[in-house]
Amino acid sequence: MHIVILGAGQVGTSVAEALASEANDITIVDQNRDSLAQIADHLDVRTLAGNAAYPSVLREAGIEDADMLVAVTQSDQTNLVACKIARNLFNVPTRIARLRSPDFLDDELLSNDNFAVDYAICPEQEITEYIGKLIEFPTALQVLEFAEGRVTLVGVRANPGGLLVGQPIRAMREHLPKDIDARIAAIFREHQPVDPDGDTVIEPGDEVFVLAASEHIRPVMRELRRIQQPVKRVMIAGGGNIGSRLAGLLQDRYEVKVVEVDRNRAEVIAAKLDKALVLVGEATDENVLVEENIDEMDMFLALTNDDEDNIMAASLAKRLGCQRVLALINRRAYADMVQGGPIDIGLSPAQVSIGTLLTHVRQGDVTRVHSLRRGAAEALELVAHGDAKNSKVVGKRIDELPVIKGAHIGAIVRGSQPFDIIGADGMPKGRSTQRVIIPHHDTVIESGDHVIVFCTRKRQVKAVVKLFQVGALFF
Repeated sequence: MHIVILGAGQVGTSVAEALASEANDITIVDQNRDSLAQIADHLDVRTLAGNAAYPSVLREAGIEDADMLVAVTQSDQTNLVACKIARNLFNVPTRIARLRSPDFLDDELLSNDNFAVDYAICPEQEITEYIGKLIEFPTALQVLEFAEGRVTLVGVRANPGGLLVGQPIRAMREHLPKDIDARIAAIFREHQPVDPDGDTVIEPGDEVFVLAASEHIRPVMRELRRIQQPVKRVMIAGGGNIGSRLAGLLQDRYEVKVVEVDRNRAEVIAAKLDKALVLVGEATDENVLVEENIDEMDMFLALTNDDEDNIMAASLAKRLGCQRVLALINRRAYADMVQGGPIDIGLSPAQVSIGTLLTHVRQGDVTRVHSLRRGAAEALELVAHGDAKNSKVVGKRIDELPVIKGAHIGAIVRGSQPFDIIGADGMPKGRSTQRVIIPHHDTVIESGDHVIVFCTRKRQVKAVVKLFQVGALFF
């Protein structure tokens, strides 16, 4: 596939890294020659310096032969104009735009008659919702959903005291109620993947990814570690786009304090927030944190635009007694370095939004992609199509499928007659027509199944996607 990427920032670079390893023909356009040089040093891609909104620059980038345009510059206006030009002048089949302002997220505005954006992504909104999920599961490193929320994946650190630590995975079945099933889909030990089976023993410090029906995920998590008390009090450092959005999302359910250094900005967001308390001050100032009782906070979120300030503020908050801290860190190397020390979660914004982009880029049978461990691994939701004659998976038992080392099927979501969803507390949680199956070796994949596959290394993704492709006779 020939893909033109506009923007060599964190998002554009992450997309290029993900796609360059899959034998795509990629051209990256940006006005910053230094950023382009850094990308060209470690990726096999073509780079072009120029304004991404100019038709002449797009033509030089090869837009006339492109299958897809991914416009992820820092400018919403540039991304919109580029998509419009790509469709009207060059007839590019698929156009994706990153849009930071919610004012542009309007279906009519993005239609083919206007800016011609096929898929719009808003990283700030995605990050806001992502952090909201982490607050719901205060011990989690990642919380991701599949099948429109029917299945939840949670990544946790296995700490001493969890019922399964020091025991084989098969022991989890002994602790769960009969009507609850789950799958430990992946384990990373000292940053290296461990292929899990029933005899694998979970060790303290392991990063464990657990998959279950969403209504069952909480009791399953209790098997891995002691459950932290629910979050009630949250302090947010930084009142920018993400910080203010998150405060608005949380203020009805939690006690929220926002610390913003700029007085004018603090006044603006205070006027928008009904219940959150907005303070003017430096989150890296020990006196400010102490005065605002940081030791009584359940969670501290450092969400400024400065990586170093976020690292310093989160580390300070932890030292002063905050139970759990998160730092937003744009440089992925920093995030890898600090997580697991005084900072519980180092969150890379680009790696949160990359999953949505990859879902649209891969298209076909892939309906959801989540990046795991800051891009080192992936989880995919694929739809099985066809029949036993033209599909390599439909009508096959799990143990009959070709072995792709490091790739594992974690769950299957299958359509059925409507039924009541019963939560872990035994109470009805709603109705659904999709049943979650935790598969075993003799489970047969049916046409229409949504199959969730874990790839502990990115190089396995291409083989997994190819496995689910339907032969030409089906069409």
